[in-house]
Amino acid sequence: MPRHRPPTIAKQARARIERIRHQLASVEYLCSGTLSERMKLCGRASCACARDPAARHGPYYEWGFMRGGKLVHRQVSAEQAAALRQAIANYRIVKQLLRDWEIETERLIDAEQVSDR
Repeated sequence: MPRHRPPTIAKQARARIERIRHQLASVEYLCSGTLSERMKLCGRASCACARDPAARHGPYYEWGFMRGGKLVHRQVSAEQAAALRQAIANYRIVKQLLRDWEIETERLIDAEQVSDR
């Protein structure tokens, strides 16, 4: 299997970094945390939800995230939940892209170091 030369590796790493930058530029919403969907009991004994789990109220959406080192929970609307679902998915994608960028940067630095010798 042929070994790639440092200039080729550097060129490929720069191209991958440019693709990562392009992907990052397309992200609009970005949030960490988790989104929960819950059905609740109202507490009234005469309500159908007290007898039948299928008759519970909801769904209610709750967003859990860290703020200042503490876990915060916030109730959100169905519309906000849809936007948060996408923002949380974007957050995970961005984290992976940053890890990939770091790997490509290491390759680039190594290739440039070898070609300088």
